[in-house]
Amino acid sequence: TSFPLICQNTLSLPPKGDCRIGTLSYMVTVVLGAQWGDEGKGKVVDLLAMDADLVCRCQGGNNAGHTVVVDSVEYDFHLLPSGVLNKKAVSFIGNGVVIHLPGLFEEAEKNLQKGKGLEGWEERLKISDRAHIVFNFHQAVDGIQEQQRQLQAGKNLGTTKKGIGPAYSSKAARNGLRVCDLVSDFTVFEEKFRVLAEHFLTMYPNLNVDIDNELQQLKEYAERLRPLVTDGVYFMHKALTGPSKKILVEGANAALLDIDFGTYPFVTSSNCTVGGVCTGLGVPPSYVGRVYGVVKAYTTRVGVGAFPTEQDNEVGNLLQSRGREFGVTTDRQRRCGWLDLILVRYAHMVNGFTAIALTKLDILDTLSEIKVGVAYSVDDEPLPSFPANMDVLTRVSVKYETLPGWCCSTEDVRCFEELPPQAQSYIRFIEDFLQVPVKWVGVGKSRESMIKLF
Repeated sequence: TSFPLICQNTLSLPPKGDCRIGTLSYMVTVVLGAQWGDEGKGKVVDLLAMDADLVCRCQGGNNAGHTVVVDSVEYDFHLLPSGVLNKKAVSFIGNGVVIHLPGLFEEAEKNLQKGKGLEGWEERLKISDRAHIVFNFHQAVDGIQEQQRQLQAGKNLGTTKKGIGPAYSSKAARNGLRVCDLVSDFTVFEEKFRVLAEHFLTMYPNLNVDIDNELQQLKEYAERLRPLVTDGVYFMHKALTGPSKKILVEGANAALLDIDFGTYPFVTSSNCTVGGVCTGLGVPPSYVGRVYGVVKAYTTRVGVGAFPTEQDNEVGNLLQSRGREFGVTTDRQRRCGWLDLILVRYAHMVNGFTAIALTKLDILDTLSEIKVGVAYSVDDEPLPSFPANMDVLTRVSVKYETLPGWCCSTEDVRCFEELPPQAQSYIRFIEDFLQVPVKWVGVGKSRESMIKLF
């Protein structure tokens, strides 16, 4: 039986026998955080983005914070992909991202004032028409919800109050508004916006919303946004199946903050593991190639929640001060502790890391001995896996391996062989435990300080 060809020219699927599906060089490279965030993903993305053709964000919002240092200029990104500094690459914000438009344009303006890296950013940025919008009242609701949690349970989630959770709630409740709504008929958009605002006002009577003023702002943003908006599915399809492109995906947040696999409920509201790449960009799983997990040489966490290897002592203070552990988005001080390899191994189970980028090794330079968490137990019973229940995680005892420190500076080292033998042993210990190779080691802030091992 023969079937008619329908929409023959709509899709450009790879021809039979095309090498692109089976060859890593033609596939999507993904960079993901392997701990609780703040691992230094921006630096790794910046390194890889130097020769990328397309750099994508697939989830999260301006609750993310990535710092990139180029030519001694420190850029802070929250919504923009770190690859936007590469003037030869296109940056793409996918449908899985929730976008606060004032935050997006303010971020661009602030970084433009720092240096020339962001010049012409609007000419090389594309935004999916299916991405949901974070409104000002989403941010206000985020703050109210945190206050309620504090009053009701004496414990909040430690959100960034950027409206991310409420925006994803609107998305799941199917009353959210997307970029395609904003750049279409504004009269229809306005009607839907008023309904959504009234919905939140009903739920939170004390909420202060200036509906008319925000609508006026959104109308102005719509005109500025319109040239950047594209059909994200078709855009990614052309990138994947057209002439060969190097495509890089920059994950926001990290594995232990994933809505499904993280330390729930102290998590973010999106999938920041590898599955979020497919759903947040419209990329078929067969196109995902290398998956790089970014691991800090110790562990940090912002806000509340269980933290088995936390060092609330002189060691933690030293890591905090030497590592300048303050959140890019919130400026909150990060809690610090020893490297937890049980946690990283769990992240590897979910993501299937091809290789590891180990960052901030130089922060350990002054320690005479370094501990690494290698096993959990509860009431003297070993745990075979990372627990889902946070009440259990707060009760775990950690078994440590103690390794010798190197007590000298590694900041000027630029090849693996120049690292002190003890530092080399620390890296090999991590590789052996995870059974994943370490591809880069970071010993400073700039991209030049990333030592490539292979």
